[in-house]
Amino acid sequence: MEELISIFVRSIFVDNMIFAYFLGMCSFLAVSKTVETSTGLGISVTFVLAITIPVNYLLEKYLLKEGALAWLDPSFAELDLSFLSFIMFIAVIASIVQLLEMVIEKISPALYAALGIFLPLIAVNCAILGAALFMQEREYSNIVEASVFGIGSGLGWFLAVVSIAAIREKMRYSDIPAPLRGLGITFILTGLMGMAFMSFMGFDI
Repeated sequence: MEELISIFVRSIFVDNMIFAYFLGMCSFLAVSKTVETSTGLGISVTFVLAITIPVNYLLEKYLLKEGALAWLDPSFAELDLSFLSFIMFIAVIASIVQLLEMVIEKISPALYAALGIFLPLIAVNCAILGAALFMQEREYSNIVEASVFGIGSGLGWFLAVVSIAAIREKMRYSDIPAPLRGLGITFILTGLMGMAFMSFMGFDI
């Protein structure tokens, strides 16, 4: 249980996809103008990560890595399909995003319209693929650990995008120098928040 808590907390704060690795910056900067829209996208990204990471873990463990197909037949024990990791991971991500897009369009047309092109672009959000590759690199021992990592990574991205959106909404009432308005001040805020999140690295988790 302690190991799961450690993975969960680290994936949210220490290894935050935005502030530690700057993955998924396109959507982060474009959609974080309002809390409502960023909340919708953050929940969507969390859902996609929570589904795709365990699915990709199973693909990696039972299909792709060297010796993974030994369960099928001993003659396949030396077969290594790890070169297919990228395309398989992307195919899983694209499938889940397509399903999510149809669900959101059906349940909340307003949110679907607000997210616009950025909803289908979750499929090419580097934070999603990055999380799958981190999962592969860290070699989690079971699907529970991989799932906890996926959920934590999604919540970390959600926390980042909603936080910056809340600050940007408040800053509309601030007297910001003209050259820094818009993306300029947002980049500065992102850097400052990244430095703040670095303080979590000192925790012995």
